Amino acid sequence: MARQVTAILARADNGIIGRDGALPWRIPADLKRFKTLTLGKPMVMGRRTFESFGKPLPGRRHVVLTRSRDWRAAGAEVAHSAAEALALAGEGDVSIVGGAEIYRLMLPHTSRIELTEVHADVDGDTRVPPFGSEWRETWREDHVADGETPAYSFVRLERVS
Repeated sequence: MARQVTAILARADNGIIGRDGALPWRIPADLKRFKTLTLGKPMVMGRRTFESFGKPLPGRRHVVLTRSRDWRAAGAEVAHSAAEALALAGEGDVSIVGGAEIYRLMLPHTSRIELTEVHADVDGDTRVPPFGSEWRETWREDHVADGETPAYSFVRLERVS
């Protein structure tokens, strides 16, 4: 079986994925799903995403893709290209967890997208555009708004062969 490279992200209807280095919403089910999808797998991320965690997340390897040749952090394995990040991640499945530039760089290597569609237009400073026609929706689970939690959908996209 071929390696599965999966981008995991939450994106608002207007394309926003972040604000000031954090998620601009609170959806506990999304955080739980993120943990389920990434546990036991290497995660490829940018430096700011790694730093936003505060400390390495347990049960996962953290491959940090950065332009900085001098950057180091406890718990981070440093790569300077998409190919180097994938080589560091090893043979098995890999999770791509952000930010926007990392998604863009890793998209050609990605075979699946696990997307949380946040059904709101939110303010933010980090955006990911819609995915193109090379992606096909294969699964969806819709959730209604509940108090402060906006409506959202869990969506799986697979690359069309």
